[in-house]
Amino acid sequence: MSPVKALKNKDIIKSEEIKIPELEINGLWKKIINRISHVSHIFWITGMTVFLVILLKLMPYYTWEVIWSSLKAQRTLVILVLGFSLVAVSLVWSIGQRIDVWVFMYFNMHGRRLPWIDYIMLGFTQIGNFIFALMVALILFLRGNSLLAFELILGLLTLGLIVQLMKVLIHRTRPYIRLKNIRIVGSRASGRSFPSGHTSQSFFMATLLLQYYHFNVYGCLGLYAIALLVGITRIYVGMHYPRDVIAGAILGTAWGLLGVIVNSYIFI
Repeated sequence: MSPVKALKNKDIIKSEEIKIPELEINGLWKKIINRISHVSHIFWITGMTVFLVILLKLMPYYTWEVIWSSLKAQRTLVILVLGFSLVAVSLVWSIGQRIDVWVFMYFNMHGRRLPWIDYIMLGFTQIGNFIFALMVALILFLRGNSLLAFELILGLLTLGLIVQLMKVLIHRTRPYIRLKNIRIVGSRASGRSFPSGHTSQSFFMATLLLQYYHFNVYGCLGLYAIALLVGITRIYVGMHYPRDVIAGAILGTAWGLLGVIVNSYIFI
């Protein structure tokens, strides 16, 4: 072997040995995250179904008739549903998987990974956690917006139920299981990968709050920028592929528009 080839092989071996350290969470926060992330999806689906049935019992029957008639005129929803379906179907395309892996590796491994950046990204990803939504709903309730709090929880329960059912049906393996030498920031989420539940929740909340509070352009951009950042953090922490995030964003936005329809008849 020539000296040049030997030097190149030596560089390759060194580059393969370099691995960016993962961020580990310890203490009480680790115990809480582990307990939540390792709850069986059957329990999540059962629990959300029970809560959903209780909430549906509290809603007047005439509300559903008005909502159903309004859905027929929503072209945006139809486009979003078609978009979500296209993303789901694209999972069978090998080229789509290669692009997914390339984008995932860029966000997960590219550049320096300082500890404070990891903690910021891990903090932002919790915006898509259901516990965060419960806190927001509680704040809304205490401030007198009880109907909006009710609508927020109702929407997230139904959205969460759909997300969990899709995860079971589509059965896509999470990237940290399938790919090698990637970074895990925080704890490993259990269950399947498609679609991203955290991303869908953040886009749902952004869409619903935007319509209720009538934010200006800057407020609109701010809400969706936060939702988008949540989606990026799901790739950053090693839990989701890009198409998981895209599907979650579309699904959450569509469900938020459904919430807007409900909103137009509740907050009259």
